[in-house]
Amino acid sequence: MSHLLERFIDGTTGFASSDEDSWHRLGQTHPGVMTAEELMDLAKLGGWNVRKLVQTGVDITAEGVTVIENPDKVMHVRTNPVTGTTDYLGTVGANYGTIQNEDNCETLNFIAQEFGAQFETGGSLRDGREVFVTMRLPDKLTLASIDQVDLYLAALNSHDGTSAFRILVTPVRIVCANTQQMAIEDAKASIKIRHTSGARAKITEARKALGLVEKYRDAFVRDAEHLMDRELTVPQLKEIIGKVWPAEAAATKRADTIRLRRENGILELFTTAATNDTIRGTAWAAEQSIGEWFEHHAPAPDELVRATRWLTNDDVSKKLGHAHRLLMTV
Repeated sequence: MSHLLERFIDGTTGFASSDEDSWHRLGQTHPGVMTAEELMDLAKLGGWNVRKLVQTGVDITAEGVTVIENPDKVMHVRTNPVTGTTDYLGTVGANYGTIQNEDNCETLNFIAQEFGAQFETGGSLRDGREVFVTMRLPDKLTLASIDQVDLYLAALNSHDGTSAFRILVTPVRIVCANTQQMAIEDAKASIKIRHTSGARAKITEARKALGLVEKYRDAFVRDAEHLMDRELTVPQLKEIIGKVWPAEAAATKRADTIRLRRENGILELFTTAATNDTIRGTAWAAEQSIGEWFEHHAPAPDELVRATRWLTNDDVSKKLGHAHRLLMTV
């Protein structure tokens, strides 16, 4: 699975990031705080003019050619931001409410003003079929007075009818398709706005639902502090690692070596990593150690390959989720 960020014919990528260069080293970086308008421009999200076209079929027989209209479905298309040509995005229902990318930023602009949040990332996935914009909330979450976590607010939308317009709160900084999915799965608080003829009006209603941030804060802190309150020993973590990566009965010597290196790497992070100094010996430290191993220490030809795998590999996401569920039961 690739990062799925949209690549244009001129070699540019439909992605922009504030300050930080993204792990996959694609897209454009903006020095300092971005406005919504700057993000739309840098990520090539503006001016798409997403619209509907009548959908027809052509029946060719010995008697001739017949054009048949489809009254139930329409074609969703856009103007390509680089070439100016018309791109196909998907087939949607005739009553599907078209939401422009600018509408997403309009909503986030309002919330940014309310919270003092800063635009962080934005981009398009799967040839423009999905788009995302994220902001970092100004106040870090402090867990048990010793650990701090950033929170992000994201607006996600699809132009191919596969999902609703969503606003969610997440600790995941969205930079590609896989982290977008992680954000959706992790979010305890989100708003879904269906694509109907009244969709734009519902975006306005969503602005009133700013309480979702506080709702998410409470849920995330509760889960994290549950893990921080649970002591975990090295043998317990070894058992959890064995369940996340069960040993194969007929494993080769090489597979056994890889398994042992992974186990030792995670255990070393758990017991010695400076990032765990304030949470040493807890289930929260174990979860952070497994994530850190994936992000920085898993075998890979180079840092870029490792980072891309961390961001985009479905198996990584599943194993992190499995580990989290096991640690929550300690």
